[in-house]
Amino acid sequence: MAKPLSVHTTPIPGLLVLDLPVHGDARGWFKENWQREKMTALGLPDFGPVQNNISFNQEVGVTRGIHAEPWDKFISVATGRVFGAWVDLREGDSFGAVHTQEITPDIAVFVPAGVGNSFQTLEAPAAYTYLVNDHWSEQAQAEYTFLNLADPTAAIDWPIPLEDAELSEKDRAHPMLEDVTPMRPSGPAAAPAAPGAPVGAQAGRPGGGGADGSVLVIGASGQLGRALRETWADGRRAAEGADGARRDARFVTRDELDLADVDAIRALDFTPFSVVVNAAAYTAVDAAETPEGRAAAWAVNARGVAELAAAVDRAGGVLVHVSTDYVFDGTAELISEDDPVGPLGVYGQSKAAGDAAVSATARHYLLRTSWVVGDGANFVRTMASLAEKGVDPCVVDDQYGRLTFTTEIVRAIDHLLTTGAQYGTYNVSCGGRAATWCEVARRVFELTGHDPARVSGTSTTEYFASKPGAAPRPLNSVFDLSRLEASGFEPRDQWAALAQYLQG
Repeated sequence: MAKPLSVHTTPIPGLLVLDLPVHGDARGWFKENWQREKMTALGLPDFGPVQNNISFNQEVGVTRGIHAEPWDKFISVATGRVFGAWVDLREGDSFGAVHTQEITPDIAVFVPAGVGNSFQTLEAPAAYTYLVNDHWSEQAQAEYTFLNLADPTAAIDWPIPLEDAELSEKDRAHPMLEDVTPMRPSGPAAAPAAPGAPVGAQAGRPGGGGADGSVLVIGASGQLGRALRETWADGRRAAEGADGARRDARFVTRDELDLADVDAIRALDFTPFSVVVNAAAYTAVDAAETPEGRAAAWAVNARGVAELAAAVDRAGGVLVHVSTDYVFDGTAELISEDDPVGPLGVYGQSKAAGDAAVSATARHYLLRTSWVVGDGANFVRTMASLAEKGVDPCVVDDQYGRLTFTTEIVRAIDHLLTTGAQYGTYNVSCGGRAATWCEVARRVFELTGHDPARVSGTSTTEYFASKPGAAPRPLNSVFDLSRLEASGFEPRDQWAALAQYLQG
């Protein structure tokens, strides 16, 4: 009976040991050496390997290391037996921590970037195999950190004494721990979460991905971008990583990076950023129905997002992308994340295309929102202004949804990154009873001290009858929020949020 697949922690944060089921008979044996779905479900980070390497060792006593590299590694052996030793060479409290482990075909080890790796062949021939999540280059090799195999502080108890082992001259010349410069997190790697944590919960960088926690916010001048800037106004991320670190944030406006400019996206180096938040979009719903608007919507929401998603994925970062209820046709009573899209207009179609590109990346949070209200021109501000001016509006009363304040979206982004929630799609809106636009307008009148009866209702068909060229709207935009709630997030009641917004 093969032992079950399991993941175990070690004294080195992020260094994980896996028990692998090996099934054998008289013919030989078989194992699933790398099984993404099963292993990530047990807490192994979805680290996105891009290269598979094999070190073949013909003789007992061959010893290699100690090398710390700027990428994650997943190590196992196909045949033979080795003694592995790992020393944490990253900046931080765990610098110098040691773990040793014998590796046979039923054992694997996940090694986060910056942890020094070494092994000694105990049974030959030994085929030492490993997956890595970045391609080797001379530039990357220049970032290696080394430790002497005989370092007295690490005090590794080698089964075969080093004087009897086969070592390269380079490995013999590596520095002792007191002379090692700790590796700073860089490239597409960092330490993962403990087993049992949701996929993406990674120490040193929220959700996994790129460099040492730096965050890039695209679309900093929009409603959501301004809310993110205000929340992270001190230049540091409000969302802490699993290690408690607060990360630098960089904000870029459309003038600095236009998603319609594919060349600009391709020219930008995304490797310094562990998280990229895309708060930019073409949102002129009605204008998107014109020839010029259609081209602009697709350039930004579809092609631009696809280029961005591919670039962030190549850099190993996490992409946080904000989408819309307009990707649905509005016929479902309660919209779940898994419902098929069916956009009614060009804006929704372009957003759905961008969503598809984001969903294909290894590390993403796709947030679908509805009825967004923030700093700037929006429905709530318009109704408050009409109330003050004495205008009695006629508002549609057959479209249902919930308001989503930009502060709520920022809070959700913070939550997902901080907790390292499972990557994927999340519906994000305020909670509470769903309402129509007409009900929202009446509540705005009431909260601003005006008679809500001044607001009259009409159907969507009647309202847009005199507005040729208007885009079709989904009649129902009420999201099922259970997936977000299951991650530990508690949506604010939309009416309480509305009252606070109008007081601000």
